Amino acid sequence: MKGRIKRLQAALTSDRADARQKEPLICPLCERVIPDTQRDAHHLVPKSQGGVKTVWLHRICHRQVHALLNENELARHYCEVSRLREHPELAVFLRWVRNKPADFFERTRKSNRLQRL
Repeated sequence: MKGRIKRLQAALTSDRADARQKEPLICPLCERVIPDTQRDAHHLVPKSQGGVKTVWLHRICHRQVHALLNENELARHYCEVSRLREHPELAVFLRWVRNKPADFFERTRKSNRLQRL
Protein backbone atom coordinates (compact mmCIF):
# COMPACT_ATOMS: atom_id res chain seq x y z
CA MET A 1 0.00 0.00 0.00
CA LYS A 2 1.31 3.44 -0.92
CA GLY A 3 1.58 6.18 1.64
CA ARG A 4 -0.67 9.21 1.59
CA ILE A 5 1.97 11.52 0.07
CA LYS A 6 2.87 9.03 -2.67
CA ARG A 7 -0.81 8.64 -3.55
CA LEU A 8 -1.20 12.43 -3.77
CA GLN A 9 1.91 12.74 -5.96
CA ALA A 10 0.66 9.97 -8.26
CA ALA A 11 -2.73 11.69 -8.56
CA LEU A 12 -1.13 15.06 -9.35
CA THR A 13 1.17 13.50 -11.94
CA SER A 14 -1.71 11.76 -13.70
CA ASP A 15 -3.81 14.97 -13.62
CA ARG A 16 -0.93 16.91 -15.20
CA ALA A 17 -0.48 14.24 -17.87
CA ASP A 18 -4.21 14.36 -18.67
CA ALA A 19 -4.15 18.16 -18.86
CA ARG A 20 -1.09 18.08 -21.10
CA GLN A 21 -2.83 15.70 -23.51
CA LYS A 22 -5.98 17.84 -23.65
CA GLU A 23 -4.34 21.21 -24.26
CA PRO A 24 -1.30 21.36 -26.53
CA LEU A 25 1.34 23.85 -25.43
CA ILE A 26 1.78 26.83 -27.74
CA CYS A 27 5.12 28.61 -27.98
CA PRO A 28 4.53 32.24 -26.98
CA LEU A 29 7.20 33.41 -29.43
CA CYS A 30 6.49 31.57 -32.69
CA GLU A 31 2.89 30.60 -31.81
CA ARG A 32 3.31 26.97 -32.97
CA VAL A 33 2.37 23.84 -31.02
CA ILE A 34 5.33 22.54 -28.98
CA PRO A 35 5.90 18.76 -29.19
CA ASP A 36 7.12 17.11 -25.98
CA THR A 37 10.51 16.41 -27.58
CA GLN A 38 11.06 20.09 -28.47
CA ARG A 39 9.99 21.67 -25.17
CA ASP A 40 12.41 23.91 -23.21
CA ALA A 41 11.74 25.98 -20.10
CA HIS A 42 13.05 29.54 -20.47
CA HIS A 43 13.68 31.73 -17.42
CA LEU A 44 12.42 35.19 -18.35
CA VAL A 45 14.99 36.63 -15.95
CA PRO A 46 18.06 34.33 -15.92
CA LYS A 47 18.55 32.23 -12.79
CA SER A 48 21.97 33.86 -12.32
CA GLN A 49 20.13 37.19 -12.01
CA GLY A 50 17.62 35.83 -9.49
CA GLY A 51 14.85 34.82 -11.90
CA VAL A 52 12.37 32.09 -11.06
CA LYS A 53 9.48 32.53 -13.56
CA THR A 54 9.67 30.30 -16.63
CA VAL A 55 7.74 29.87 -19.88
CA TRP A 56 7.74 26.91 -22.27
CA LEU A 57 9.39 27.60 -25.63
CA HIS A 58 10.28 25.56 -28.69
CA ARG A 59 13.87 24.39 -28.35
CA ILE A 60 14.87 26.23 -31.54
CA CYS A 61 13.27 29.49 -30.30
CA HIS A 62 14.93 29.13 -26.89
CA ARG A 63 18.35 28.59 -28.45
CA GLN A 64 17.87 31.56 -30.75
CA VAL A 65 17.04 33.82 -27.79
CA HIS A 66 20.29 32.83 -26.08
CA ALA A 67 22.26 33.08 -29.33
CA LEU A 68 21.21 36.72 -29.72
CA LEU A 69 21.05 38.04 -26.15
CA ASN A 70 23.30 37.73 -23.12
CA GLU A 71 22.02 37.30 -19.56
CA ASN A 72 22.30 40.98 -18.64
CA GLU A 73 20.25 42.02 -21.69
CA LEU A 74 17.64 39.39 -20.88
CA ALA A 75 17.37 40.56 -17.27
CA ARG A 76 17.28 44.30 -18.02
CA HIS A 77 15.39 44.69 -21.29
CA TYR A 78 13.88 41.40 -22.45
CA CYS A 79 12.27 39.93 -19.32
CA GLU A 80 8.84 39.63 -20.98
CA VAL A 81 7.76 37.58 -23.98
CA SER A 82 6.29 40.65 -25.70
CA ARG A 83 9.64 42.44 -25.47
CA LEU A 84 11.46 39.39 -26.85
CA ARG A 85 9.14 39.42 -29.88
CA GLU A 86 10.04 43.09 -30.48
CA HIS A 87 13.78 42.42 -30.73
CA PRO A 88 14.64 43.14 -34.42
CA GLU A 89 16.83 40.08 -35.09
CA LEU A 90 14.53 37.75 -33.16
CA ALA A 91 11.51 39.11 -35.08
CA VAL A 92 13.17 38.13 -38.37
CA PHE A 93 13.85 34.64 -37.01
CA LEU A 94 10.26 34.27 -35.75
CA ARG A 95 8.80 35.24 -39.16
CA TRP A 96 11.04 32.57 -40.75
CA VAL A 97 10.35 29.76 -38.26
CA ARG A 98 6.59 30.37 -38.01
CA ASN A 99 5.97 28.45 -41.28
CA LYS A 100 8.07 25.42 -40.28
CA PRO A 101 6.60 22.16 -38.92
CA ALA A 102 6.23 21.91 -35.13
CA ASP A 103 9.08 19.38 -34.80
CA PHE A 104 11.48 21.39 -37.03
CA PHE A 105 14.96 21.88 -35.57
CA GLU A 106 18.10 23.38 -37.01
CA ARG A 107 21.49 24.23 -35.58
CA THR A 108 21.68 27.67 -33.98
CA ARG A 109 24.75 29.87 -34.25
CA LYS A 110 25.73 32.50 -31.71
CA SER A 111 25.55 36.04 -33.07
CA ASN A 112 28.82 37.70 -34.08
CA ARG A 113 28.23 40.40 -31.46
CA LEU A 114 28.12 37.80 -28.63
CA GLN A 115 31.08 35.87 -30.04
CA ARG A 116 33.25 38.98 -29.68
CA LEU A 117 32.33 39.49 -26.01
